[in-house]
Amino acid sequence: MAASGQVNGNVSPQYLGVTEPISTAGPTEADHARTQKLEKVLVSAGLYESQDEAVLREEVLGRLDQTIKLWVKQISQNKGFSDQLIQEANAKIFTFGSYRLGVHGPSTDIDTLCVGPRHASREEDFFAELYKMLADMEEVTELHPVTDAHVPVMKFKFNGISIDLLYARLSLWVIPEDLDISQESILRNIDEQSVRSLNGCRVTDQILRLVPNIQHFRTTLRCLKFWAKRRGVYSNVTGFLGGVNCALLVARICQLYPNAIPSMLVSRFFRVYTQWRWPNPVMLCAIDEGTLGLPVWDPRKNPRDRMHHMPIITPAYPCMNSSYNVSLSTLRVMTDEFQRANEICENLEMNKAEWNILFEPYPFFEAYKNYLQVEITALDDDDFRKWKGWVESRLRQLTLKIEKHTYGMLQCHPYPCEVVDSSRKGGHCAFFMGLQRSQGVPQQEGQQFDIRATVDEFRHSVNMYMLWKPGMELHVSHVRRKQLPAYVFPGGLRPVRPLRPLTVVSKSASGPAFGNSVSQLPKSDSGTTDEDVEDISGEGGERLKRKFQPAEEVGLTKRQTIREPMNVGDERMTTSISPAVASTEQFIMGEQETFDKTLKRGLEGYSAEEELEAVDDIQTSICRKGDSAELLQSKLEQASGICREQSRLAALKPGSCSFSNGVVDELEPTVAFGGTLLGAVGNTDSQKKPVIRLSLAATTSSTVGAF
Repeated sequence: MAASGQVNGNVSPQYLGVTEPISTAGPTEADHARTQKLEKVLVSAGLYESQDEAVLREEVLGRLDQTIKLWVKQISQNKGFSDQLIQEANAKIFTFGSYRLGVHGPSTDIDTLCVGPRHASREEDFFAELYKMLADMEEVTELHPVTDAHVPVMKFKFNGISIDLLYARLSLWVIPEDLDISQESILRNIDEQSVRSLNGCRVTDQILRLVPNIQHFRTTLRCLKFWAKRRGVYSNVTGFLGGVNCALLVARICQLYPNAIPSMLVSRFFRVYTQWRWPNPVMLCAIDEGTLGLPVWDPRKNPRDRMHHMPIITPAYPCMNSSYNVSLSTLRVMTDEFQRANEICENLEMNKAEWNILFEPYPFFEAYKNYLQVEITALDDDDFRKWKGWVESRLRQLTLKIEKHTYGMLQCHPYPCEVVDSSRKGGHCAFFMGLQRSQGVPQQEGQQFDIRATVDEFRHSVNMYMLWKPGMELHVSHVRRKQLPAYVFPGGLRPVRPLRPLTVVSKSASGPAFGNSVSQLPKSDSGTTDEDVEDISGEGGERLKRKFQPAEEVGLTKRQTIREPMNVGDERMTTSISPAVASTEQFIMGEQETFDKTLKRGLEGYSAEEELEAVDDIQTSICRKGDSAELLQSKLEQASGICREQSRLAALKPGSCSFSNGVVDELEPTVAFGGTLLGAVGNTDSQKKPVIRLSLAATTSSTVGAF
C-alpha cells in the first residue's frame, strides 16, 4: 500500500511498499541503450505471441465461459431447483497468473478460475459433472484432474491452448455477472480450498496496483522468467520459483527503484536478492490481519511458518507464503544462480558482457557426478498424462524426505523439466535429481547415506494413487554422469569433456602465488581414466570437480594451513545417518565459517559456547600453529597418499550400469591448503564447495526393486 510520512512538518511524497525506495534515480543514456538491447533479445527468443494467437486465446476463454454457464444450469436442474433459480443460475470465469499480468508467451497456459454458487460442489459437480462435459467436447484434449493438489486443478487443452482451471465455491446462491472478487466479504463462509483458489486472482490484481510502472514491470518480469527457465530454477512444483514468486520478487524491486527502467531493474534484482538474508520475508505491503479470522502468514504465531526457507508473501488477504515449496537444497541452487547473474550484470554495466550470457542454459547433466532417475510409464497417452501429473506433484516430497533423512547433508537438485525418450513406445518420461554433499558439510572417509527407506516411502505414497491402472509404472534408479541415457542430451549426443590444465595456487607470506601447472593429467596407477578427471569451476554456475592430483613441489609457510581427515571421538559430535551406517564422524574443515543450520542438527546437546569450542578444537587439531613447514609438507604428502589410495580402491570396485542399493558413500577426502582447494584454480567460489565423490554401490537390479 502507499505510505507517507512527515518531515519538518511537511508531508513526504507517497511511495509503494513497506519501506521507502532505495533510489529514485532515473535512467541514463547507457541504461536506455541496454534496455533496447534487452528487448531485442526477448523478442528474438520468441517470448511474445502474435496477434492471431491473442485472438485465439480470447475465443477460447469465451467458449469456456459459455460451457461453465451451461454446466451450472444443468446441475441446478438436476438438483430440483425452481425454474426461476435455474434461469438465474450463473458461474463466471476469471483469469490470473501470467495471462492476467500480461507477460504470457506463445506456449504459455492460461490460469483460469471458475467461480460457482453454493449448491455447485467441487467433488461431485466440478470434478465429476463438468469433467464429463469437457470430455465430450471435441475441442478439449488431454483432460485430467489433479484433485489432491494443494490447490485442486483441472488441466486440459482447448483448441490447442493449455488451460489450468481452478474452482471456488462461494456462499452465494446466484453469482452476479459484475462480481468483484477483490472485496474481503467474498471470502465469508467458504472452504479453505476456495480461499486458496480465489487468492490467485486477488493477488494478481493487487500486484498490478502496487507497482509504479506496469510496462516496466512486465518487461522485467518477462526477462526474469526467461532467465529462470534457462537456468533451471523455474518450477514451483519442484521447489523453485513459480510465476507468482517471480512476479512478487520483481514487483518489490520496482517499488525499491520506482524510476528505473527494465535494464536497471534486472541488475538491481540480482544485486538485492544476492544480499537478501533469507528467511527474511519479501512483502509488497504490510500483512493485513483482516476481519474474517482466516489464518495469515505469521511465524510469531504459527510454528509451521517458521519452517519456511524463502518466504515470499502474497499481498492480498489472507496473506500467504507463495514459496512454501522451497527446500534448503533448491534455495542453495537459487542463491548460487543469483550470485552468478549478479556478476554478469555488473559486467554488463561496464560493457564487458552481453545479455545472451545471462541466458545461457544451465548444464544440469554435466554438473553432478550422481543422479537419481525417476521414470514414469503408462500404456496409453491418457493414462500417462494422469499418472505423470500425480507423480510430478509428489516429487517435491522426495527431495524433502532425502534432506530430512540425511539431516540436510545430502543436497538434491531436481531438474525442473521432464525428459522424454522418443524412441520408446507408449507414455514415458523421466525426472532427474542431481545429488551431492551439501555445501559447508564436513566430509568424512567412508561415509554413507542410506536412502533406501526414503525411496520406499516415496514409492508407497505414489502408489496410493486412487486412479491407478495396470501399466502405470514407477522406476527409481541411481545413475552416474557417464551412465546417463543419451536422450537427456540435445540431439541425443553426449558432450565431449575436454581436459583442462590444473594449476595449484596459494598466497605465500611474500605475496606471489606458488604451485605447479600440470598441462595434462595422464592415467594414474590406480586406474583413474581421463574421464574421471574434472576441474572445479564457478564460471557459468558449473559444478565440475577434479580428482586430487598432488603437485610435485609445494612450498609452505607458517601462515598456510593444511587440513586432513580426523576422527571425532566425542559422542555428542556423532551424527547417525542411518542404522546401517557407522556413527563415527570424520571431519575435513574448510574455511572458518558458521555451521549450516542443517549441520547444527548433528550437534544437538551442545550449548552455543560448547559448539564453537568443538569446531575450534577440530580446526586446531588439524593444523597447529607451531607446525613447521617441513611438518606441514609431510602432512600434505600423507594426505595425498590417502587420496591416491582411495582412488586406487575405488577403481578396483566392480563397475556396473545397473541400479545400486541406494547407499551413497564418500570415496575421496578433500585436502585443502592455504585456503584453496587442491585442484582449484584460485577460485574463491570453489573454496566454499568441497570436492566430493558420491557413489552408490552397484547391485544386479536395473530398477528400484527392493530399494
